[in-house]
Amino acid sequence: MNSKFFKHPIDFIGLQRFESDEYPVEAIREMILNALVHRSYLGSFTQIKVFDNKIEIWNDGGLPEGITEDNLRHSHASKPRNPIIADVFFKAGYIDTWGRGTITIIESCKLSNLPEPILIEKNGGFLVSISKNKYTREILEQMGLNKRQLKAIEFIKTNVRITNKEYQGINDCARNTASNDLKDLVERNLLKSSDIKGAGSFYQLY
Repeated sequence: MNSKFFKHPIDFIGLQRFESDEYPVEAIREMILNALVHRSYLGSFTQIKVFDNKIEIWNDGGLPEGITEDNLRHSHASKPRNPIIADVFFKAGYIDTWGRGTITIIESCKLSNLPEPILIEKNGGFLVSISKNKYTREILEQMGLNKRQLKAIEFIKTNVRITNKEYQGINDCARNTASNDLKDLVERNLLKSSDIKGAGSFYQLY
């Protein structure tokens, strides 16, 4: 699945070529295992959907009684719907710690600088959705950002923040143009403005 459905962005360190993963392998692994262990085999089949900007895995059957969506973000009891399958996976070495699958998904996304995954009950089943890093050039271009905005995002990645004056400087544009571009990036939830207003104000990644 990793090689068939996912792209592998290429980067170079010196003369050596590196291919990175779009999504953390640990997260995808746990998503598939959770679907197999917790799905209702009397219901619909497990559904895996790969989009341009995210991957979703849905399985029939909601959360076990006593387990909430919020519990999944913390250490919690493991209540597999299919204990025999869970036991086989555990003995085969696919499961190492009970009740940490969703935490592994969240932590691996955080380490990969991806947005926090969506973990929700939906349509009588359970959905896990992981989005790509929305600040990659590919995603930003798909969103229709102009060249000035793309340059500003790259500037912030290196310098953490950007001011209106810096935006004008790197893009050789007027203050009004910079203000309109920055306002658009804030409305798209790509940037957030500082609490400081007027002189000293700046923008950071959302």
